[in-house]
Amino acid sequence: MIGSVQRAMRLLEAVASREQGAPAKQLAREAGLALPTAYHLLRTLVHEGYLRRDRGLFFLGEAAERLSSSGAQQKRRSTVRDTLAHWRDALGAPVYYAVYRDGEIEVMCVADTPANPAVKEWADFRETGHAHAIGQCLLAQLDDESRRDHLDRYPVQPITPYTVRDKDRLLRRLERTGRMEPVTERQEYALGTVCAAIPVTAGSSAAAVALSLPSHQVDRLLPAARKLQSEVGRLLGTLAISISI
Repeated sequence: MIGSVQRAMRLLEAVASREQGAPAKQLAREAGLALPTAYHLLRTLVHEGYLRRDRGLFFLGEAAERLSSSGAQQKRRSTVRDTLAHWRDALGAPVYYAVYRDGEIEVMCVADTPANPAVKEWADFRETGHAHAIGQCLLAQLDDESRRDHLDRYPVQPITPYTVRDKDRLLRRLERTGRMEPVTERQEYALGTVCAAIPVTAGSSAAAVALSLPSHQVDRLLPAARKLQSEVGRLLGTLAISISI
């Protein structure tokens, strides 16, 4: 073990426990360090941005706050991954989590197994939102201006023989979509695959949870989507908080 690192960490923990700041003598005492050693480590930590000093008191610095923020973000990612894995096992199908951010469709997390693999991204998901359930579900949550802007940047085009044929047909379909209704598509993005997506809305952010099945299991699609929807409703808070992952 590297003793200096251990001592520096004890000082950081001592500072973190004192929201109103603390002087070097108090921190040295709480960390069990000699005052000269504490002074040396505190100066180093201030220089590196992990602490800041104000009127003789030490506080956590920007570098330490970035570590804390990164840890919280990792925890949110882990929560979403665990939630998707639970739904994957309960449904016996791959489950996806996606958001609409800065004008783009982003698939943030996928839970699948070798026996139930996720749909292969053979055409860029961002550019083919009109063709898959995730994209249609996200676009349905946007206002008309944002929706048209997206389709101007990523025009509707045939992906398979079942893909919606033009922009106007797609817009009419999206307008008819109920705000909290599952969105389904059958072989529009990938032949041999059917998909359903559930909207997850938190404030102005749009997100979706989706599942896919082989087309010969199409009879399972809506029941599985309804089951997923009930689970999403139960854990909406977890997903809404995690939209920023």
